[in-house]
Formats: sequence, structure tokens, C-alpha cells
Amino acid sequence: MAARQIFNPDGFKNIIEDGKAVGFEFQFKAQYYRGFTLSILHNISVNVDGWDAAREDICISVHGETFTLDQALTVVDSDYRWEFGEYATIKVKKDGGLEPGKHHIKAVQLIVPSYMPFPTEAVCETDFVIE
Repeated sequence: MAARQIFNPDGFKNIIEDGKAVGFEFQFKAQYYRGFTLSILHNISVNVDGWDAAREDICISVHGETFTLDQALTVVDSDYRWEFGEYATIKVKKDGGLEPGKHHIKAVQLIVPSYMPFPTEAVCETDFVIE
């Protein structure tokens, strides 16, 4: 049986501003059985090749809008639900971006639905290539 595609293999790239790499981005799917408003997304941690991104350097883009993780906690608008099966874009500030070549990512989604007695943590890992 084929595994569900969590990461978009074409979604890994450096973020270029004024000709300079200022970070990188990737796309992955919510690891929850249904869609949810961003307010229950309490954290996304990102580790690439052993390097941990700082929480304040991570943003999420859903339906064309980008939010810091702290801002996401306040988003209850149904226009910005992260729907099951839908890719969200995660943007990470990192001077110089990522070097071209093969990398390994571990991204952890932590959501805290009000109707659950415990948070839900999903660990997502894959290898990818930056061109």
C-alpha cells in the first residue's frame, strides 16, 4: 500500500528577495483527520540536517495569506482553515537559504483542539533536494 504523500516534492525551494536567499520554504499537509482553523495550530518545529529553526522564524501560508505561528493562534476565520489533504506553505527565515543538494527535514505539527484532552503531535520526515 502506498503511503499518503505528506510533503509536496516540488514545494522545497529557497526564498529569494532582492537576489539574495533569505530562507527556504516547503509544503506539507495537515496531519489530522479533518481540516481545522489555524487557532488550534500551536506549533510547527522545523529541523533540516540537524539545524533547528527558531519558532519566531517560521510562518505558515494558507489560502494566500501568511501568518507567524503566534499570529496563527489568533486566526479563527474559516477562510483560513487548513483543510485535510491540502498543502500549506511553511516559510523559514535563514540567511543564505539552503545549499543546493540533498537535505533531510523533520517537521513536527502540534495541534491542540479544544475538544481533545491532549495535544496531537505529528512527526513528518523526508529527504529532498534544493536545486
